[in-house]
Amino acid sequence: MEDSSVLRKEEEILVAYQTLIANQPDNVAPHQVTALVGHYAKLLKSYSRQLRISDKNEQRLHTISEELEVERKKMEGIADQLSKYLPTQIYESIFSGDQTFEIKTRRKLLTVFFSDIQGFTQISSILQPEVLTHYINRYFSELSAIAAKHGGTIDKYIGDAMMIFFGDPESRGEQEDALACVRMAVEMQARLAQLNAEWESEGLQYPLITRIGINTGWCNVGNFGSTDRMAYTIIGGEVNLAARIESKCEPGGVLMSFDTYALVKDYFEMEERELLSLKGISRPVQTYSVRRMLTEKEQQEQPIDLQIPGQEPIRIKTPELTLPERLNLIEDLKRTVQKLEGISHD
Repeated sequence: MEDSSVLRKEEEILVAYQTLIANQPDNVAPHQVTALVGHYAKLLKSYSRQLRISDKNEQRLHTISEELEVERKKMEGIADQLSKYLPTQIYESIFSGDQTFEIKTRRKLLTVFFSDIQGFTQISSILQPEVLTHYINRYFSELSAIAAKHGGTIDKYIGDAMMIFFGDPESRGEQEDALACVRMAVEMQARLAQLNAEWESEGLQYPLITRIGINTGWCNVGNFGSTDRMAYTIIGGEVNLAARIESKCEPGGVLMSFDTYALVKDYFEMEERELLSLKGISRPVQTYSVRRMLTEKEQQEQPIDLQIPGQEPIRIKTPELTLPERLNLIEDLKRTVQKLEGISHD
């Protein structure tokens, strides 16, 4: 046994003392040695018993550790499966303990994205279900990867439609959120153009051409539902507006509201569209279509519009100004600001 090797020295000492008492009783006070040996034997027996208990506990702990490892792997598998049903940001906040399970919402300024596939009802009625499933899954996988790259929170898939928002659970600021959303939308359309070319060579007769609508506004975001079943989503008029704008977008395009346009106009070449009367929206809506993303040099050379209340806006075409003209204009604007500040103080 394991304890006999550990306690071999103690056992040898015990045998030696017992032999001494038996062979040389005149040289040893028997009652003293007997008492010592008796105590030592008890100690040895107790220690040996503790070792056996320790060995059993160690084996038990090893078994428990193996069982816990099995459970840990099982939980990791469940968590991995759950992650496929939740937006990445929400999944991470739940497992980090930041996300609560209360039915609770808050108002936040978000940029909302909607997309759907033109003529999807007709396409789904023509294609075989297996073929349709194959391509629609590839379609959503590609778009979802681009959304994750830009930090979008994927709210839901609704048939062929996709709803994404920026600004929750984390926000980089209203302009950066809007820029990330529009950049994502432009990249999605570029990628879909590539995919449709690939899919045509595979024999897909009907391209998956997408419309995209974007709006920025105040929404209610949080947990909606019941104590038994809830969903983390957004609601509000601005969400509906994004969906309505998407329905008016040209196939393959990106259409946005003025509120989003105002935040991103210096980074994209835009085309102003006609005012839209949208179902469920009480006011006419001004929309803008993205033509292309501007280079860094072009962003620096964008015209500057000075909005003066009660007067026509003044457009400063910076690319047409020479360096001396720019410097003189800067000084003129500084003097104008000083005068306006002086009037305000008076």
